[in-house]
Amino acid sequence: MNSSKNVSIMCFHDELCQVFNALMTALSLLRNGARVTVFFGSRGVLAVHKDHVGNLSCMPDMPEQGAAVMKRMDELDLPLLEDMFVALVAEGATLLACPLNIPLFGMSAADLVDGVKVADPATYYRDVVIPADMNLTF
Repeated sequence: MNSSKNVSIMCFHDELCQVFNALMTALSLLRNGARVTVFFGSRGVLAVHKDHVGNLSCMPDMPEQGAAVMKRMDELDLPLLEDMFVALVAEGATLLACPLNIPLFGMSAADLVDGVKVADPATYYRDVVIPADMNLTF
């Protein structure tokens, strides 16, 4: 099935479950023919830091439940975030990081996961958010 939908996904968290859901949604929409842009803002920029992406945790404020979720994700053999990023880039998604938040966390463009680019604040909303058929936030 092919779709001509443009989808904007904004991820503002670095909590594993939120990031996983954003990326899985992006992949599912992309694989069903949508054009997908994923924007990482606020704490979400930490999710695209190449040294942090493999260390995100589920529900850090609830360690017991978070550990149970992590165990269940492992049992289900769900893909790693790193692999999802590779798939998204390979399958044509646009991945953007907020230029305002990157320096707030001591990051630079060189710290970003391969395939993630710094968004242009002058054009992002005009070119991505406004024309999108769906705007989803995580």
